[in-house]
Amino acid sequence: MNCVKIAAASILFFQSAIGQAQTIYQSKVWVADNGDGTYKNPILHADYSDPDVVRVGNDYYMTASSFNRIPGLPILHSRDLVNWRLIGYALKEQPPTERFDKVQPGGGVWAPSIRYHQGEFYIYYPDPDEGIYMVKAKDPAGPWSKPHMVKKVKGWIDPCPFWDDDGNAYLLNGVAASRSGIKSVLILNCMSKDGKNLLDDGAIIFDGHDAHPTVEGPKMYKKNGYYYILAPAGGVGQGWQLALRSKHINGPYELKKVLEQGTTNINGPHQGGLVETPNGESWFIHFQDKDAYGRVVHLNPVFWKNNWPLMGVDKDGNGVGEPVTTFKKPTVTKQLIQTPVESDEFDTNSLGLQWQWNANRQPNFAMPAGVNYGFLRLFNLPLPQGANNLWLVPNVIAQKFPAPNFTATTKLTFTPRALQEEVGLIITGLDYATISIRNTENGLVLQQTSCTDAEKGTAPVVHATQTLSTNTIYFRVKVAQILPQGIIDSSLIKGENSNWGNAACTFSYSTDGIHFTTFGKAFGAKKGKWIGATVGLYATRKGNTYENGYADIDWFRITE
Repeated sequence: MNCVKIAAASILFFQSAIGQAQTIYQSKVWVADNGDGTYKNPILHADYSDPDVVRVGNDYYMTASSFNRIPGLPILHSRDLVNWRLIGYALKEQPPTERFDKVQPGGGVWAPSIRYHQGEFYIYYPDPDEGIYMVKAKDPAGPWSKPHMVKKVKGWIDPCPFWDDDGNAYLLNGVAASRSGIKSVLILNCMSKDGKNLLDDGAIIFDGHDAHPTVEGPKMYKKNGYYYILAPAGGVGQGWQLALRSKHINGPYELKKVLEQGTTNINGPHQGGLVETPNGESWFIHFQDKDAYGRVVHLNPVFWKNNWPLMGVDKDGNGVGEPVTTFKKPTVTKQLIQTPVESDEFDTNSLGLQWQWNANRQPNFAMPAGVNYGFLRLFNLPLPQGANNLWLVPNVIAQKFPAPNFTATTKLTFTPRALQEEVGLIITGLDYATISIRNTENGLVLQQTSCTDAEKGTAPVVHATQTLSTNTIYFRVKVAQILPQGIIDSSLIKGENSNWGNAACTFSYSTDGIHFTTFGKAFGAKKGKWIGATVGLYATRKGNTYENGYADIDWFRITE
């Protein structure tokens, strides 16, 4: 065996993934750049929760929460803060592996911070059940170091590192009551200059219990002689953004509300990162919780008055900004219009960067075969022991909802090796729905199912079945946003669906790729555990067999 060739192949595999991210791609369903010098919000209509951003030269890099999804800690790049591309992930495998080799809904990577210090990129992220980790890299596209445990502690969240002008280092964080019984306070620690260890037990520097409950997600900056802490309060759905400032890092801090929903329909505008362009403009990137669509990303201008930031536009004159829906783009390096990749032809020997798994990826989940065969092969793996549905299945491969309204279509060929093997298209969340092919005693059967309260172990309900005479099929799901005044197709909303999320999904299939037949029952997508709904694929089986069957996925396309 030629180990040199194997190593070269591994490098090629990595470079291929990065190269794919660098292709200029424009979404067919959501583009924030209006093409006339303005942009619209959200700049990313996808679940990049708790975003943070840093500028290095003329380049901007963003990361976000990824929870139990792997690869984790996405890295996005832009040169104008409006057009973004996904260039990689900082976390290829989530520690501890014995835990995250199994699905841990809502666990894993919570709100991270990204910073650039002395020629290296640093990301600090919390696992609320394990502690605070740090990873670093010289190139944001990778490779990134293995996660280093900065502090083993339960319940500390949202860490932000800060290196002061004198070289001293600090770590600022919030606390989650769900793990520690403590919340609504911000803690500051002294940290070693290399960013690897905390030097003390920390101290509370802000208590938000009285007027600003659930204060969390702090980010620290220094400007004009002030130390600033930007922190959200009031909760994800209906909260606001605070700015705290002091001449001394340990405080005391005075505070001001600087962003709120106000008269807009942009709820809970908060939690994000402040960035300054080379010409001195300030901008704030933050999220908005949109239920099934997840926490989508907004960009707001920041104006400074009396050394206080005002985010967005003060429409009512109360001194607090409101988020913009459209605005003039930042005055920065010109960039071509592009978006993160959504569709995948599976024509390379690497997975597209848009795909994530429910748990740490195992070698038998899938195998690319793009160069020689033009497909991705998913293997029918046994359901986890005791599983009654797909909630804890690790080998679900999925991507974020990319827009309010979109259609996902895939072509696949199913080659089962035993009975009860199944492959399908899935919309996931606290509830999920599928359209799939199952191998039965009576041959191949098309079926459409849904599962309510999947976390509770409820069994999926079959809404429609039909025998098939072919093992090559096209699956499609159409997603349409449910607006307050009703849905695009109001016939989908009936009394039994009153507890839906804000995305309605209809499934269809085709045997020729041209004529599609609606199949089964309309489904209302809901968000998952701390994440938005996703769309993707799965391949499972019941029981064990000598050889697993498989499905060859020819392509997966996102269209209008």
